[in-house]
This record gives sequence, structure tokens and C-alpha cells, in this order.
Amino acid sequence: MGLLIKAIIGAVVVVLMGILSKTRHYYLAGLVPLFPTFALIAHYIVASERGIEALRTTIIFGLWAIIPYIIYLSTLWYFSGFMRVPLALLSAVLCWCLAALVLTMCWARWHN
Repeated sequence: MGLLIKAIIGAVVVVLMGILSKTRHYYLAGLVPLFPTFALIAHYIVASERGIEALRTTIIFGLWAIIPYIIYLSTLWYFSGFMRVPLALLSAVLCWCLAALVLTMCWARWHN
């Protein structure tokens, strides 16, 4: 049942982004996925299964996890100036993946 609720929340978020993208305030579609819907779920699960200390560690990692997202947005802005949108999106996602990999490797080395 929990998986179904999470899927419904995800679907609602996607529909909301689609609706907002068609309005005069289309840029708000970029804010919707940043609402901490999934972070709330993850934080609740971590806190209930691993405790407050694990939650606090997860929060700190979440702060560092903003860096790959900034890299994604920056590279997408750059690539969208001279690439077709699908290729710019793919390139930006690859940059996000690389940044997330580096972050994860550094985090693991620093915390072990």
C-alpha cells in the first residue's frame, strides 16, 4: 500500500508540473519538483528505521546533494544555447550523474 501512495504522489507532481507549464507562470513548473515530497518520505523512513543520528547525517548529505543539481541546471542552461533540447537534457543528466558519482565517492571516503 505504501508503494501505491508514493506512486500516486509522484503522478500528482507530474500532472501539476504539466498544468503549470501551460500557464502564464510556466516557470513555476521548475519549482514543483523541488518541493520536498520525496525528501519527506525518505526522512521519515530513515528516522523511523535508523534513528535521529542517521536522519541528521541524511540531512547533511542532502545539503551537499544540491551541488549535482546546480551542475545539472548550469549545464542545461549552457547546452540549451546550441543543442537541441533532447540532447541538451541528456548531456545535463550525464553531468548530474558524474557530479553525483563524485559526491558519493567523496562522501563515502570522508565518512568511512
